[in-house]
Amino acid sequence: MSASELYSKYTKIWIPDPEDVWKSAEITKDYKDGDELLHLKLEDEMPFEYSIDSNAERLPFLRNPDILVGENDLTALSYLHEPAVLHNLKVRFLESNAIYTYCGIVLVAINPYEQLPIYGEDVIHAYSGQNMGDMDPHIFAVAEEAYKQMARDEKNQSIIVSGESGAGKTVSAKYAMRYFATVGGSASEANVEDKVLASSPIMEAIGNAKTTRNDNSSRFGKYIQIGFDRQYYIIGANMRTYLLEKSRVVFQAEDERNYHIFYQLCASANRPDFKELNLSSAEDYFYATQGGNTEIDGVNDAEDFEKTWNAFTLLGVKDAHQMNIYRVIASILHLGNVEIVSERDVDTCGIARNDEHLNYFCDLLGIEHDQTEHWLCHRKLVTTSETYVKTMSKQHAINARNALAKHIYAQLFNWIVDHINKALYTTSKQHSFIGVLDIYGFETFEINSFEQFCINYANEKLQQQFNLHVFKLEQEEYMKEQIPWTLIDFSDNQPCIDLIEAKLGILDLLDEECKMPKGTDQSWAQKLYDRHSSSLHFQKPRMSNMAFVVIHFADKVEYQCDGFLEKNRDTVHEEQINILKASKYQLVADLFQEEKEPATSNTKAKTSKINVRPLKPAMKAPNKEHKKTVGHQFRNSLQLLMETLNATTPHYVRCIKPNDEKSAFSFDPKRAVQQLRACGVLETIRISAAGYPSRWTYHEFFDRYRVLMTKKNILNDKKETCKKLLEIVIKDPDKFQFGRSKIFFRAGQVAYLEKLRADKFRAACMMIQKTVRGWLQRIKYRRMKKAAITIQKHVRGYQARRLVDLLRKTRAAVIFQKQYRMLVVRRKYLHIRNAAITIQAYTRGRFVRQVYHELLRQHKARIIQKCVRGWIARKRFSRIRNAVIYLQCCYRRMKARRELKTLKIEARSVEHYKKLTSGMENKVVQLQRKVDVQNKEHKAMTEQMMTVTTAQATEINRLNKELDRWREQQGDKSRETSLQEEIEKLREELGKSQTERKILEDTYTREKAELQQRVLDLEKENTLLKDEKDKLNQSIKNESKDVAEKLSRKTAKESERAKELEEERSRYQNLLKEYSRLEQRYDNLQEEINLIKHTPGHRRNPSNQSSLGSDSNYPSISTSEAGDTEDAVQLVEEAGLENAAMDMTIFLKLQKRVRELEQERKLLRAEIERKEAAEAEKANEYNSIPENEQAADLAYNSLKVLEFAGVEDTVDQAMRQELESENKKLKNELNELRKAIAEKATGENSTNDVDNAYSVLLDQLRVANEELEVRKEEVLLLRTQIVDAARQKEVVGSMANLTEKYEWKRSDENTEKDDVIEAYNGICETNRLLEAQLQSQVRQHEEEVGRMQTQIEVLKEDLEKQQQVITQTLQMSPEARIEYNVQQEITRLTNENLDLKELVEKQEKNEKKLKKQLKIHMKKVQELEARNLVQKESRPELTRQVTVQRKEKEFQGMLEYHKDDESQLIRNLITDLKPQAVSATVPGLPAYILFMCLRHADYINDDQKVHSLLSSTINGIKKVLKKHNDDFEITSFWLSNSCRLLHCLKQYSGDEDFMKQNNTRQNEHSLKNFDLAEYRQLLSDLSIQIYQQLIKIAESLLQTMIVSAMLENESIQGLSSVKPMGYRKRSSSRVDGDSSYTLEAMVRQLNLLNNTMCEHGLDPEIIQQVFRQLFYIINAVTLNNLLLRKDVCSWSTGMQLRYNISQLEEWLRGKNLHQSGTMKTMEPLIQAAQLLQVKKKTSDDAAAICSMCTDLTPQQIVKILNLYTPVNEFEERVTVAFIRNIQSCLQDRSEPPQLLMDFKHMFPVIFPYNPSALNLDTIHIPANLNLTFLNRV
Repeated sequence: MSASELYSKYTKIWIPDPEDVWKSAEITKDYKDGDELLHLKLEDEMPFEYSIDSNAERLPFLRNPDILVGENDLTALSYLHEPAVLHNLKVRFLESNAIYTYCGIVLVAINPYEQLPIYGEDVIHAYSGQNMGDMDPHIFAVAEEAYKQMARDEKNQSIIVSGESGAGKTVSAKYAMRYFATVGGSASEANVEDKVLASSPIMEAIGNAKTTRNDNSSRFGKYIQIGFDRQYYIIGANMRTYLLEKSRVVFQAEDERNYHIFYQLCASANRPDFKELNLSSAEDYFYATQGGNTEIDGVNDAEDFEKTWNAFTLLGVKDAHQMNIYRVIASILHLGNVEIVSERDVDTCGIARNDEHLNYFCDLLGIEHDQTEHWLCHRKLVTTSETYVKTMSKQHAINARNALAKHIYAQLFNWIVDHINKALYTTSKQHSFIGVLDIYGFETFEINSFEQFCINYANEKLQQQFNLHVFKLEQEEYMKEQIPWTLIDFSDNQPCIDLIEAKLGILDLLDEECKMPKGTDQSWAQKLYDRHSSSLHFQKPRMSNMAFVVIHFADKVEYQCDGFLEKNRDTVHEEQINILKASKYQLVADLFQEEKEPATSNTKAKTSKINVRPLKPAMKAPNKEHKKTVGHQFRNSLQLLMETLNATTPHYVRCIKPNDEKSAFSFDPKRAVQQLRACGVLETIRISAAGYPSRWTYHEFFDRYRVLMTKKNILNDKKETCKKLLEIVIKDPDKFQFGRSKIFFRAGQVAYLEKLRADKFRAACMMIQKTVRGWLQRIKYRRMKKAAITIQKHVRGYQARRLVDLLRKTRAAVIFQKQYRMLVVRRKYLHIRNAAITIQAYTRGRFVRQVYHELLRQHKARIIQKCVRGWIARKRFSRIRNAVIYLQCCYRRMKARRELKTLKIEARSVEHYKKLTSGMENKVVQLQRKVDVQNKEHKAMTEQMMTVTTAQATEINRLNKELDRWREQQGDKSRETSLQEEIEKLREELGKSQTERKILEDTYTREKAELQQRVLDLEKENTLLKDEKDKLNQSIKNESKDVAEKLSRKTAKESERAKELEEERSRYQNLLKEYSRLEQRYDNLQEEINLIKHTPGHRRNPSNQSSLGSDSNYPSISTSEAGDTEDAVQLVEEAGLENAAMDMTIFLKLQKRVRELEQERKLLRAEIERKEAAEAEKANEYNSIPENEQAADLAYNSLKVLEFAGVEDTVDQAMRQELESENKKLKNELNELRKAIAEKATGENSTNDVDNAYSVLLDQLRVANEELEVRKEEVLLLRTQIVDAARQKEVVGSMANLTEKYEWKRSDENTEKDDVIEAYNGICETNRLLEAQLQSQVRQHEEEVGRMQTQIEVLKEDLEKQQQVITQTLQMSPEARIEYNVQQEITRLTNENLDLKELVEKQEKNEKKLKKQLKIHMKKVQELEARNLVQKESRPELTRQVTVQRKEKEFQGMLEYHKDDESQLIRNLITDLKPQAVSATVPGLPAYILFMCLRHADYINDDQKVHSLLSSTINGIKKVLKKHNDDFEITSFWLSNSCRLLHCLKQYSGDEDFMKQNNTRQNEHSLKNFDLAEYRQLLSDLSIQIYQQLIKIAESLLQTMIVSAMLENESIQGLSSVKPMGYRKRSSSRVDGDSSYTLEAMVRQLNLLNNTMCEHGLDPEIIQQVFRQLFYIINAVTLNNLLLRKDVCSWSTGMQLRYNISQLEEWLRGKNLHQSGTMKTMEPLIQAAQLLQVKKKTSDDAAAICSMCTDLTPQQIVKILNLYTPVNEFEERVTVAFIRNIQSCLQDRSEPPQLLMDFKHMFPVIFPYNPSALNLDTIHIPANLNLTFLNRV
């Protein structure tokens, strides 16, 4: 195309700019050939005229279309030039915050000066296994490319990271090594990858420093080789270093620091083990303060030192060696503070006396103080004849001191590197390696010295290698596509390299000058001028004779010659080195010994495919003539590096520093362009632009540009169609080439095609707009016409309705008036009538109430009089009676005291007691007779009373009748008088009523006014009430809102609890997963050990041991009783420490038993204290009682105890003797019976005596057992009685002692009457009974109180513990609180489980004892029956007459097998079983067969057989799954069978909760003897492991399909449009013929998985959980890819995603899996698809996006918006302002910063209980299982 076509109106171009380097402008007038000016319009709408140089004949650069801006690969740009590259990088960096961009084979990395969340392990896993170019540019993508090419091509790789200081080289290299450590982690336990990563903090500490350009600048170059074995696991590493900047040790420029390790040591000087270093703050040392500031913002040197220390420890450096290293580093600081003072003579100097820093220096290095002091100020000169010791001037001495410090640090640096290499060295054979080169980029400063010269020399070599490699790749691509190509001209920097390293080059002349005794920098510079003045790459400055200029590939650099010779020689005085060699510390002495050729160099070289020479040759003594200079050493090491790189496949990372202020996401175009020119990126662009930079596959070109074709041009062959189109569109055939699979375009052609495509779309849009606008106008007209007609119709109807309404209202008004007038009159009449009735009613009522009240008052007065008179009479009677009683009591008391005295005297004689008792018997008989007589008299008196009462009743009736007759006569006479009196009364009342009427009328008027006022008040109150009602309604609404909020909070809490439960379940299953992984790892290690040992004989496989020690052959140890703990300990000692450690439950039981014993001890101590306190109280009470009462109590107690003690003793002794004799008799009889049975059983006589003896034996045995049980109970009762008797004896003894102390007083008084004695005795008896009852109740009450107090104390302790727990948890963070609560809940559950376990064990013990006894009896009975049967069969008459036939038994659903056949059962049923063999049978048939065998073992009560069968089953399933760890069918099959076996163990366990759905036959088949709850837990854990393996296999099957099916495949044809692709889409990691998957293929795979699980009878709930997990994986992988790929973040991709998700949802509904919550896992992907399609302009759109994307994190939303790329020019980009608006709206979200989803997250699985409806006796075993050795029972 001509220039006039390209530079037309509206075309955008780039023009130079002094500030921004390049700026954009738009042509406002078409350009014509020969024009000298271009009329432009800048971006700020300002006009501008750009002059065109006619001599250069070069027009401004064209700008790429907006659709190509922001591409991942710079080579995808149509116009490849400097402004396009700079603008693309700027847009990606500032607008999309993308720091990585491809430029062909180069990854351009811009330092963001900010931590970005793009380096986590989730990102590593996302890039692992991906082709380069499929994902967004990243350092991980380069590392994955290198790793993949190493594995595929079996060729060593190298990653070359370069850039200037502060560009981020070290960080990039660190992340690349971290990727290799994660992806290629070591297979052994050596953790080589951790050691490789641990070397980074060490090298940063000793080799990095703060500069003006970077706070963590690497001041050395390094090349790290990471070695891999044949499985591509890391096995070792090796590091080489280049050109350490030693001058920094003694000098730092302004605002720079020394190496970090010095400041780290000073920051950690207060450590106790660093006292011997005698360090203080860094400001106190000369070598650390020359730069000014000793601190870095945001850096904690003390924390960094801890990282350095830990890194040394991880690499195996002991603490003692580390201290030696730090001692050497500290000595350098002290050496810098040694003060050298000039003396009188100018050429002499010395060190100040008692210089403490010199002392510290000598002590730390272990060298002699005097010699060090001497040789720091003197030097030795050696001639052929003599040796002289010469003094040095102060400056020379300082230079020598600085040289010594530099040499010490350099030697220590090399020593640390060597030891790191030793730590990373491996003896295994290295198959391949990946090298990471972190080397300084091109440097140019105001003053450039020897270091910059070496650095730029190395960059020249690397640039040459880079150019050759790029050219080689371009050539290979053209040859592969079979297109003609011509040699591309590129700048070769070989002349510049020859200038430096050729014979008599700069380095040769420098080495030659160093050999001269009097060589100087000036003479060397003059030689350079003389030798190389004619060279094109060498110049002499005009104003200086001590500098030279080298024209490098990147820029001109002027080097100052001062110091070149000194730095190249790197000389140190030999005397100082000899002092250090004589150090008493071995490390210091080793640093300065002469190095020998390393012995391992040959072996290391053999392991790799290339011959890698050592970094440095053997160092000779410093005084030898042929010591190699620094330049020579650097040239050799650089040559070795280039040989290594040339033997590998290189990958390039170019780091760019965006600004010099270190501000985050700030871009300086000048600095960026300078670095792009220096690092070779623009050279790559130039080489690409010289050929065919734009490349399209035929399919992609057809999809993109088919809009330019007509129907006639479209052929069946897409390749021919593309050719035909290009021939029509592009006239020049040199602008494109047709390759084998791609079309190659020259620069600018894709932009031209895009312009044609945009014009086509623009014309189509105009046509669509024209048609749509006309259609819209027609619709609008029709709508307006229809609206007008509708309005007219409604207006006319409204007017007619108004007229009708008026007529109706007038008629209604007339009716209302008539009715209202009638209503008013009627209301008035009714009001008057009601008022009259009311007045009459109130008046009559008042009169009646007055009469009633008068009568009531009279009645109450009479009642009061009656009650008062009676009370007075009773009061007088009671006072007289009390006085009489008091007199009687006083007299009787006097008589009783006299009688008591006499009784006390006579009570001591027994005869008197007998008389009393005999008298009492007579008295009782007399009293009984008296009672009988009185009863008879009472009966007679009652009969007399009955007769009197009947006579009295008849008399009363007669008198009542007479009274009624008299009253009737009196009434007739008084009636007339009463009527007259009533008339007069009525007259008086009428007058009164008239007066009252007037009064009522007055009150009526007054009350009416009051009522009206009241009505007004009520109306006001009504308004107030209405207001209050409104307020109440508002408050109710607010309360309802509060209630709703509370409910929402409550639901939120419940959801949080559900989440916590889910997390706990997932945590448990993850632990189980980790356990299975460790178990697998242990098996692998065990197999390796067995293979290594090659020892014959049987070895037990540790994997046979089940978890929880279930396979142990040792008995379980119970600690349910106090005495069992000693037995448990003894059993643990017998079982061995190893097995005891394995049985964790025993340890927990013992621990719990200890806690229980401690609790019992506390309770007993509390009870003892309580009893002591009670006894003390009793003693105090007893002392407070008067002496006479104490004596009476003692007498009573002693008598009572003496009465019962003797009787109980005699009874106890008699019972004891009787029981002992009976027990002896029973034992003798039992022994005799046993002897008789044995003799009769062994006898040979076959008579009927055997039968009789047998029956007699059984009867006697039964009777003996019953009597034995009875006697046992009696013995227990006697023991309790004996104990009580012993206690009572003690009480009697104490009472007897107390009674002796007291004497009876007033014994001289006598009594005369017997009734006093009898009364006293009765009172004593009643007192004794009451006191006994009271004491028993008091005792019970005290015991109850004690128990309650103990319970209260226990509850208080629990409450205090809970309060402590609550305070602790409130102080914790939410995550720690949740974890702590979970731990507390786990401990509580374990304690409850242990309690339940103890109860179960107790029951099992009792059950075992009973079973053992039953077995013994059954065996004896069976033996006797067998003998009896044999004897009967031996009779000849019975055998001839009777034949016994066996009766067929019913099948009980049990299978019997011999113990020797167990291995064959496991082999046939598990190990060698194929799922196809049982496909036509009942699902879960192996599980049913195993359970039927288990039932028989339970039936015969064989616990060993049960244990062995279940253990073998579990181990067999594990073995099968390990063998087929990638077979989905077998894994699904055994998951189904494991679950079915678990269901059978629950269904037939005998537990009522599991037996609710059983039928009667199934309940009969329940297990009888064993509780297999622990094995149920083991099977549940096994099922979880199988489920996790099933998910892993399904994930591997779907992993390769997900991205292709969900994102790349066109489910809706023609929707997506392919954008131009760059170099990375033809990456070498791509293999031809890569298969792409469609959504239909993924759905077919899901169908296959579902059908497989359904065929195996897997529970539907588990299938739903499987697909929930798989859909989560699909969601996570797809979303992660979307977040890491710019090319798929478009509107069309969102449409494709929504369609694909709807297809998956439809598939779920078709399989009836939609109710499992599976689609909820796809919600983030659904929202991401919606986000790609919604409008993204205004603030309302931002708010809608924030409310819509609730399942996406803020980082994900912002990332998608940053990556959003328009496919067509008509789509608009998302503005930066809109993204900032989104970020401000999302600030309120408190979500963790997460960019990628964890696709390895696994939901916890729940196994529901699904009992089987099949009966075990109906299951048929097919013959192909070869289980003929099983017998049906």
